[in-house]
Amino acid sequence: MNDGALRIGSYEFESRLIVGTGKYPSMDVMKAAHAASGAAMVTVAIRRINLDNAEGKTLIDYVDRSRYTILPNTAGCYSAREAILTAQLARELLETDLVKLEVIGDAQTLHPDTRETLLAAERLVKDGFTVLPYIGDDPIACKQLEELGCAAVMPLAAPIGSGLGVCNPYSIRIIKERAAVPVIVDAGVGTASDAAIAMELGVDALLMNTGIASARDPVMMAEAMKHAVIAGRQAFLAGRMEKRLYANASSPMKDLISW
Repeated sequence: MNDGALRIGSYEFESRLIVGTGKYPSMDVMKAAHAASGAAMVTVAIRRINLDNAEGKTLIDYVDRSRYTILPNTAGCYSAREAILTAQLARELLETDLVKLEVIGDAQTLHPDTRETLLAAERLVKDGFTVLPYIGDDPIACKQLEELGCAAVMPLAAPIGSGLGVCNPYSIRIIKERAAVPVIVDAGVGTASDAAIAMELGVDALLMNTGIASARDPVMMAEAMKHAVIAGRQAFLAGRMEKRLYANASSPMKDLISW
């Protein structure tokens, strides 16, 4: 089944899985996991790139830019001002207008600050960025971000790095039903079943990092996530059967031959 590419602004991607670059046991494992995931886009935290590495290498050097589109993110920012400056740095460093906007409001839960995210998004859109904002599973905030001109919205499934899966599927469904831009579930996916469930809700893509990087075997988990995203998407497009309270025989009794 082929339902076309994932379109975000002027960009197109064959894969509906976006992967991260943090928490891997080594750069070699990270590169192998990226390949196994089938992802076409990789997100990188700009504030965590060490430009003073003694070997002259940064995290960017371990991402094959001929194979992956880099999605810089503003992780670690706690105000609109910080996020805007970080996005501008990313544009200069990577020569891209893409940015995953993160403005954190609470250091313990890592939940986003909605007000500061809206402020930053408005400015970045006006500055010509293709903005993908990380936000709570709030249909109102997601619609406001879309109306500001964001190219997608990225509601959380659960707190960052928690692995709890989709905690509020009803909100995610409402967000998707009302959105005219891609909905990308971000944060909280812990295993392949979580990924499939999220995709079955109809979202356009998933972004995950810890669920892969912190697995016992990150490369195997990356491949599992690839298949789960594909299966979940196909199940959504196919349309699941109606749920029923009582049994409904898979072999109907009507017109049976009586012996």
